[in-house]
Amino acid sequence: MSGQIITVQELYHCFKEVVAVDGISFDVKEGEIFSFLGPNGAGKSTAINVLTTLLPIQEGRATVAGYSVADDPQKVRESIGIVFQDVTLDRDMTCREILEFHGNLYRMPRQERKRRIDELLTLVQLENKQDVRTKHLSGGMKRRLEIARGLMTRPRVLFLDEPTIGLDPQTRMRMWEYIKDVNREGTTIFLTTHYMDEADQLSDRISIIDHGKIITTGRSFELKNALGEDLIYLETSDLAGTREVLSEMEMVKEITIKPRGISAMLNGDGTKVLPSIMETLATRRIRVNVVNVKKPSMDDVFVHYTGRELRDEGAERASSAVTRAGRR
Repeated sequence: MSGQIITVQELYHCFKEVVAVDGISFDVKEGEIFSFLGPNGAGKSTAINVLTTLLPIQEGRATVAGYSVADDPQKVRESIGIVFQDVTLDRDMTCREILEFHGNLYRMPRQERKRRIDELLTLVQLENKQDVRTKHLSGGMKRRLEIARGLMTRPRVLFLDEPTIGLDPQTRMRMWEYIKDVNREGTTIFLTTHYMDEADQLSDRISIIDHGKIITTGRSFELKNALGEDLIYLETSDLAGTREVLSEMEMVKEITIKPRGISAMLNGDGTKVLPSIMETLATRRIRVNVVNVKKPSMDDVFVHYTGRELRDEGAERASSAVTRAGRR
């Protein structure tokens, strides 16, 4: 990877009184897969819409492929491809016609256009569906066709806004492989997602975004390793007593109360400290109903930094209702 292909400084965007993006700063390196991970309403799509010139910059600065989003929007548009959250395909056009129309729109020469369409249909494995109208395609095929359309002009950056939303697990995993193939061709990928496993499996780096703010950024393993070596989860007859036992142990880094149990981050191997925990609980006559030892996951990372699970029922309502009466 070489230099930075996207730079963002103090980006702020609001809709009336609702703050969607709250002074975020970050960069994306050329050639990487970079992800925004956060719940619906966290500001992910708004940030992408600003970077792709679909929304004006209200405050802050941003460059894409070396061009200012505010001052050179046309140059930015010429350097990017976009796959939106919602399907935007003409239902009565065939796969080839969709790509042909897009190439014509960008005034690609006829021979180059034909060659590129053939390449892309092969890349997304739709060559056998090229003459099928899009209304007859499955959801996964439509997403693959949209990725192909976004790549027609060989963009330096491809923006994917929740690219696998609504797809079944098998189709999602195949979609991940297509995205990796596109990245291997040399295209930088900027991905937004609320799927933990998607960010974990695809990304070179992840920014966790919530309530319009970037909370932390790093590689998946860095974010998980920062929490500790292992996690122990316990459901017992006395949670207060269990917490007291855990808090007295040197290896315990952090304790979190869950709806039905208690979780502890450890600075060492959980299998080695677990017998001591069980013995101490037994001497205090605290019954253990459930015990689990595991490595930290992206779910644990999100809970650690935001204080709640990404799929909490109130996540979308809480994040979409973020308001701020005055600027600091």
